[in-house]
Amino acid sequence: MVSEAERTKDVVQEVVESTALHVGRIAQIVAGAVAEVVREIGDLATDVFEMREAGQRAKADAEPAPKRPRPVPSPPACCCR
Repeated sequence: MVSEAERTKDVVQEVVESTALHVGRIAQIVAGAVAEVVREIGDLATDVFEMREAGQRAKADAEPAPKRPRPVPSPPACCCR
């Protein structure tokens, strides 16, 4: 026959083992979720950088080419020297 103390020990052992198993599973779920969130934030940042660069290229393409200054004509040669 099993004593009251041994039955109590067995119940406590089962509770602790079950708790440890569930806490481990929850930790895996949380770690996976954190990894997915970090991945999504990284993807968002990449999209923002790409959009900014595309906007800069579009702006550069839309700006007119700088006008070249007209050369200043030389004064006519003087024949009075």
